Amino acid sequence: MRDDKGRLIEAASIHAGLRQADVGRWRCRWKLEKFHGEITPGAVPFEVIEREGNLLMYGGVSSLWHRLLGGTSVQPFDSANARIGVGDGNAAADPVQTDLQGANKIRKGMDATFPQHADGVNAAANTVTFKATFTTAEANFVWNEWGLFNAGAGGRMLNRKVENLGEKTSQASWAFTVQLSLV
Repeated sequence: MRDDKGRLIEAASIHAGLRQADVGRWRCRWKLEKFHGEITPGAVPFEVIEREGNLLMYGGVSSLWHRLLGGTSVQPFDSANARIGVGDGNAAADPVQTDLQGANKIRKGMDATFPQHADGVNAAANTVTFKATFTTAEANFVWNEWGLFNAGAGGRMLNRKVENLGEKTSQASWAFTVQLSLV
């Protein structure tokens, strides 16, 4: 027996005189550059992975609102505190998580001059960029997850992404860049 169902809807919209609502969207673009050996001036990566997307963590968002309102009990994501963390965990990202989930994980401080943000009132002012380089001696395991933190241990995790990025060995240095914006 077969039961076919169909539905027809006729509709029209009128938009005259209505304002468009404000919509904000969190956007995360990230790039992983893989180099043979230590990174030297002019070195060219042997592989580059560029993607978009991650999941905001409740604790990380709360820290942004706290700092926005002038609070000081939560550390800022500044050059002294910001860390990019990588790990080998593959548990699904959940907004209540406070740390990477893998047994092997490391948080690396920012490269010189990062994070970067150009204050202003134009389109470029909606972006902040973080970058950390993992040398041949660091994070030599399968990278299945990453996140942005405001402390070397504990603190707040702003966001987390689960994706296999390959296995880093002592034969390579990897540079990780995260660009966040509200659009």
